[in-house]
Amino acid sequence: MAFELESYLSSSIEKIIKNAIRASLKKPNMSLFLAQYALSSKVAQKRRVEHSTGTHIPPFLIASITNKCNLYCKGCYSRANNTCNDTENTQQLDVIEWSGIFQEATELGIGFILLAGGEPLIRKNVIKSAAKYPSIIFPIFTNGTMIDETYMTLFHKNRKLLPVHSNEGDVTITDTRRGYGIYKQLMTTMDAMHLQGIFYGRSITVSMANIDNVTSTIFLDELYTRGCKLVVFVEYVPIDGQSDELALDDNARILMDQRLNQIRKTYEDMVVISFPGDEKSSGGCLAAGRGFFHINPDGGAEPCPFSPYSDSNLKDMTLLEALSSPLFQKLKDSSILLQEHTGGCVLFQQESLVKELLSK
Repeated sequence: MAFELESYLSSSIEKIIKNAIRASLKKPNMSLFLAQYALSSKVAQKRRVEHSTGTHIPPFLIASITNKCNLYCKGCYSRANNTCNDTENTQQLDVIEWSGIFQEATELGIGFILLAGGEPLIRKNVIKSAAKYPSIIFPIFTNGTMIDETYMTLFHKNRKLLPVHSNEGDVTITDTRRGYGIYKQLMTTMDAMHLQGIFYGRSITVSMANIDNVTSTIFLDELYTRGCKLVVFVEYVPIDGQSDELALDDNARILMDQRLNQIRKTYEDMVVISFPGDEKSSGGCLAAGRGFFHINPDGGAEPCPFSPYSDSNLKDMTLLEALSSPLFQKLKDSSILLQEHTGGCVLFQQESLVKELLSK
């Protein structure tokens, strides 16, 4: 049977929502929101078909709303490719421009917009703007160090905003990469969110150094008992050129797949997602608009965060126009997105080819 990308993506969203509703049954406010969102997601799917007019509308976007971050994590891909700095870029999209993007995404039927950075919580005005769009869920990938009482209140009142804290495993592994005391701060925040019934998740960068730790029962039990209901495993990409040995090899990927299957069986009411592992079921990389694309802080439309190249900008065009950008079209027409890869990202490994397509 031929692979149907739209069916795969739609069924994946439906499964995530169903699992999330089950995971939140003891949290009435969250269950009500997710039930309402389940209905709106069907409307969104219909909108994606109606607005496609020959252009595939992905259900996901990744939006890096700032280039600024307050941490200096070892091996950070954003700092390595100079897209993350200590000061905010004066050319970045303002809150009105981001609101326009969120509005158009709603009209096109895009149901998930992952907010990233830098550290996205630096831009509270954009986060508050996102809360105004009820048909979109906004996972916010944050280092967790800026979640104060104001943010706790915002997350409690706006269930569509889902904080996803980043870490690398236990206290030693996490503090070694992110800084002394970060692990303890994350645990305190997790406990506070659990106490208030806020639905939250964890994003875990998986490498050869921590794969056993972050897939262990001890580690996952701790997340589970602290109320974490979403776990996103992301393969480490050695973008700094100095840590290739940390990228998962073929044997580690096989092991990761096996453990993911067991984790999903053991923690049935916890949503577990893996990138790029879960992309295998899609028939290849989902970047460049096949399943998502990335908007950088300045508005550039990029294939994905690990392939920071663009020939179009949302300051000058609509989302629909950006989806048909020459670079995206060339990537989808070529075989690059379907190639096998090592190191967590096919486009990162095919950087020279992407640059070549961009220059044509």
